[in-house]
Amino acid sequence: MASVAAARAVPVGSGLRGLQRTLPLVVILGATGTGKSTLALQLGQRLGGEIVSADSMQVYEGLDIITNKVSAQEQRICRHHMISFVDPLVTNYTVVDFRNRATALIEDIFARDKIPIVVGGTNYYIESLLWKVLVNTKPQEMGTEKVIDRKVELEKEDGLVLHKRLSQVDPEMAAKLHPHDKRKVARSLQVFEETGISHSEFLHRQHTEEGGGPLGGPLKFSNPCILWLHADQAVLDERLDKRVDDMLAAGLLEELRDFHRRYNQKNVSENSQDYQHGIFQSIGFKEFHEYLITEGKCTLETSNQLLKKGIEALKQVTKRYARKQNRWVKNRFLSRPGPIVPPVYGLEVSDVSKWEESVLEPALEIVQSFIQGHKPTATPIKMPYNEAENKRSYHLCDLCDRIIIGDREWAAHIKSKSHLNQLKKRRRLDSDAVNTIESQSVSPDHNKEPKEKGSPGQNDQELKCSV
Repeated sequence: MASVAAARAVPVGSGLRGLQRTLPLVVILGATGTGKSTLALQLGQRLGGEIVSADSMQVYEGLDIITNKVSAQEQRICRHHMISFVDPLVTNYTVVDFRNRATALIEDIFARDKIPIVVGGTNYYIESLLWKVLVNTKPQEMGTEKVIDRKVELEKEDGLVLHKRLSQVDPEMAAKLHPHDKRKVARSLQVFEETGISHSEFLHRQHTEEGGGPLGGPLKFSNPCILWLHADQAVLDERLDKRVDDMLAAGLLEELRDFHRRYNQKNVSENSQDYQHGIFQSIGFKEFHEYLITEGKCTLETSNQLLKKGIEALKQVTKRYARKQNRWVKNRFLSRPGPIVPPVYGLEVSDVSKWEESVLEPALEIVQSFIQGHKPTATPIKMPYNEAENKRSYHLCDLCDRIIIGDREWAAHIKSKSHLNQLKKRRRLDSDAVNTIESQSVSPDHNKEPKEKGSPGQNDQELKCSV
């Protein structure tokens, strides 16, 4: 649109003559099932923008239904990037690879006087585009067999051993990471091994850069416009259950069978299947593992039971993931003060029958305000923030034999049912021990009158009789 393109060359105001407006980087946040892709498509059409997908599973070819990719027809309506370009057998595609490619695309979109619209559910992908938060290690040729991904190699080792090794070379980072969080521990070790500098030192340098802060280095783009789609949890849960049913009706099982046969069956036969890396970790693939490997090899009744089990697992995992996505938005954006945390504008999407007036029109108004260089009339969402709260504090629960990272997580743990049950058991054991000690300290004949001490011979005779 001509008006959008012209926005770059219009001065912000008479008091700031010569300062040029910049087109916004539009970012659409939200849990799965809230309609992020729909809004991105509508904004792209209305504003002449291009969409950059920030979904770690949609970068791979295949599994279009389970990863909920936009259709070919929708991609023709508005240009999309970062979808279906990585071979499904590649397992070493990283957030750094994504960041490098997507950043170049965004800069190219800006250079053509268009608005980039980032949309997706992989939150750390989005963070990598907003802030300088990643550490570059040795360059890798993605997808080649010659280069061994050191992080993947480290992840094969025992988590406790890795954590102990990290505590020796980077005790500060080790104190922030749970020993069971093998991926992050391995990543920190990889950073040290390949650069000679501790991961925590890299992060300190980013935080102290001009414009840096608690979330990392400075913002990479100066005019981010962030929209958050949110819905009532019960409504969203029902919507997600229906979406799984719709996926099944659209041919999900056929897609899974074909993908399993082409890419995973051989690994299963060799007992080398890996559901922790690449597209194989997609929600919806591993949940049907038992069904796929036994189909045609068991009774129809058993197969149907495994299918039902897979469907229920997919629904539950999807709903848990949606909650996790919303927690990330609240923790990383809404509860964080500071100049490097952009404002977030909330859009309520519980009632899809009111999409036009409740979602699309307010979103257009907010983005247009950013384009024109003035503050939107809508009020950004903020949440109370406890500055004293430490998200990386280390807590050891002796009762539960667990390590808890973070003040909030610790507060939640000590109120949890599992901890309270352990506390009851401990108190019961302590009470029993006290009662035992007290009963042993009291003589069974304490109510009897003490006998007068007789002569030595008499006492010896009584002792013999008792024996």
